[in-house]
Amino acid sequence: MQIVECVPNFSEGRDKSVIDMICDAITGVEGISLLDVDMGASTNRTVVTFVGPPDVIVDAAFAGVRKAAELIDMRHHKGAHPRMGATDVVPFVPVSGVTMEDCVALARKLGERVGEELGIPVYLYENAATRPERRSLASVREGEYEGLAKKLADPDWVPDFGPAKVNASAGATAIGAREFLIAYNVTLNTRRVAIARAMAERVRERGGYKRGKDLRRLRDQDGNYIKIPGKFKHVRAIGWYVDEYKAAQISINFTNYKLQPIHDVVEELRRIAPEYGAVVTGSELVGLIPKAALLEAGRYYLARQGASPGVPERDLVDVAVRSLGLNDLYRFDPAQKVVEYRVAPAYGELAGMRVADFVDEVSRDSAVPGGGSVAALSGAIAAALAGMVANLTVKKVKFLDRHPVMQDTAQKAQALKDRLMAAVDQDSAAYAEVMAAMKLPKSSPEEKAARLDAIAEATRKAAGVPFGVLSALPRVVDLAKLVAEQGNPASASDAGVAAAMAQAAAIGACMNVLINLAGDEDPGSRKQVSEALATRDRVIAGAQEVIDMVNRAVLPEAGDT
Repeated sequence: MQIVECVPNFSEGRDKSVIDMICDAITGVEGISLLDVDMGASTNRTVVTFVGPPDVIVDAAFAGVRKAAELIDMRHHKGAHPRMGATDVVPFVPVSGVTMEDCVALARKLGERVGEELGIPVYLYENAATRPERRSLASVREGEYEGLAKKLADPDWVPDFGPAKVNASAGATAIGAREFLIAYNVTLNTRRVAIARAMAERVRERGGYKRGKDLRRLRDQDGNYIKIPGKFKHVRAIGWYVDEYKAAQISINFTNYKLQPIHDVVEELRRIAPEYGAVVTGSELVGLIPKAALLEAGRYYLARQGASPGVPERDLVDVAVRSLGLNDLYRFDPAQKVVEYRVAPAYGELAGMRVADFVDEVSRDSAVPGGGSVAALSGAIAAALAGMVANLTVKKVKFLDRHPVMQDTAQKAQALKDRLMAAVDQDSAAYAEVMAAMKLPKSSPEEKAARLDAIAEATRKAAGVPFGVLSALPRVVDLAKLVAEQGNPASASDAGVAAAMAQAAAIGACMNVLINLAGDEDPGSRKQVSEALATRDRVIAGAQEVIDMVNRAVLPEAGDT
């Protein structure tokens, strides 16, 4: 799943009707999910957070900028926050399946549109900056709206896009690309803010001051305060007191969680807290968090326990939440706090059903879910069984020498399982597109031709789902063979069942490729058919090898089957 976050800041925080119209313009673009709207009266500023795939995120951002330019007049704007435009800043943030380079390209695409179509000066900042001095948002915004005329007259500050003259009502806009910022608080069992501040100084990037037992800053022999370096890069932190919780907190901004994991900082705070007679009681997430940050934390804490990290995604999230203490102040709900889960649930409608409900649904007189979904599920179960054998092997101390390879196998199996589980719903959705194409009008030669073209395109797309299932199955068989050879012998039969399920999945998926592409003379389709048949045969042969291996191990006199 490709997800980009966009967090535009609009210079209006008092008139909700204006913000509602801007948000309506943003969400009017199909595929966009609005996650948060944070209005501030004193700052007269609103931060809007929305997400979507890269192919529509620029359209949504442009719609918001255009509507803000219509409704907000900077000549009358007053507020506590620095600002230079009706849409002051628009950052793009990679969340899932996209790179920072992708977001830089999105920022430039939006900047060009805003400059050319709306006549608003645009400066690119952060990772999208075209010059080093424009990387800092503070530098770009220096002088604010009132200083724009002077800035735009300076040859060094010609905008990256748009006219080099003030747009009187809309001002100027900074557009950029940055990493996801995680706002995170660590709670202490004390009300003393001085303790929280001292601990914050030790973990943040810019460091702080050496302090005595009374927490006062110490001086050197020349009378200067003694500075100490910070421990973690990409970490900003301060200490404060929260009256609602009657506790001091270390408030942290992780500016790049990919380079500085959350759990490292939390564990360091737990380590140093006793030096101040304090205890870390838990954590609090402010806003949202990318799934990857929690998955990494979950793997870290499982590794500390000597347990396999190759467990289901929901288990990794649960381990992370418990280990970080995110339930300390109130219940942490991943469905509401994890970005990806706000966009779409972990499993689709079919994959998320109870087993009995899914089987009942298959048995009804509807075409979906059908053989393609069942084949995908069979493949997912095969991968799950391979992962199970690997995890059961890691549980046994006597197989300690095999733990590294089994942990790696379990993680690979989980990834394949998730991919194949997604195909359960994808297959049904693709078939629905075929049915929709068949219902297109055909009253004229033109309509008939268009309908046939739509059916052909939808059918080829439908063939792509089982073809993708087939493509994953050789790796599933490889994992089944590995756990059959090196896994816990007591679970050998499970490795054999994994191979048998993979074999069934390959036969079923190939059938669905063939029936969708039957009679299609397109060269690409014929090639796909040929590759599907070859992959099916490879999986059948590989799976049978594993089945025979297991049969010889569990019942030697039975021989091969």
